[in-house]
Amino acid sequence: MNYTEITIDTIDAVLKDLLIAELSAIGFDGFEETDTSLKAFSSENTFDEAALKILINGHSLNYTTTSLPQQNWNEVWESNFSPMAVDDFVGVRASFHAPLTNVAHEIIITPKMSFGTGHHATTYMMMQLMRDIDFKNKTVLDFGSGTGILAILAEKLGGIEIEAIDYDDWCIENSQENIASNDCKQIQIYKADTAVTGKTFDIVLANINKNIILANMEALTNDAAPNGQILLSGLLQEDEKDILAATALLGWQHLKTITKSNWIALQFLMPA
Repeated sequence: MNYTEITIDTIDAVLKDLLIAELSAIGFDGFEETDTSLKAFSSENTFDEAALKILINGHSLNYTTTSLPQQNWNEVWESNFSPMAVDDFVGVRASFHAPLTNVAHEIIITPKMSFGTGHHATTYMMMQLMRDIDFKNKTVLDFGSGTGILAILAEKLGGIEIEAIDYDDWCIENSQENIASNDCKQIQIYKADTAVTGKTFDIVLANINKNIILANMEALTNDAAPNGQILLSGLLQEDEKDILAATALLGWQHLKTITKSNWIALQFLMPA
């Protein structure tokens, strides 16, 4: 499967974050930031240039496109992927990196097309929030699982009967590789484009984007067990008002919001 790479010239860090959120909403699922530009990647099968032009014109920017074969895409990831850590809590590295010794938990992620290596602010903050939650013997749903990184961390923290959902075939394949690389036994991953599961979970994780979260609010409510917790990210600071309004209508108790680089992650408690 070939990918389309677009390059947008901008040095504005805040604008890059906004573009990542907006491009994610129209099908882009990989990003690379430099000091002077943002690169974004979309499957050629889902590349919507009409929607892209509307988005880019709205910011008075320009872009260039390049067709990128799958192997070259993987080389891009490998050349730009470096180990990262959330304090002394969890570290993320690729299989070709040396083991990390200064963290409580280590996750091995194969850097391919799926979103989620821990480097982006949203994944980083989700892991920060997970640090203060008791996962031991808790059931977990990871909606929009990407690489499977949060589901893998949930198992390392003691979670059981973990279900991971994504709509993208490549994410499913990549997650399966990462689950195996981390010797996880409690994670089941499957393809779906909604959060409807017919089950309840002690902890629900959703790191996607505002539109998908709002479209799945009722399903996420039904997914969460009484007194269960929900963590949301993939959201910009300006999204918080709409998210809090929607969750209040459904009885979610807002516990906290944390911020990093204009992005936010929120923690909620469900009613008993």
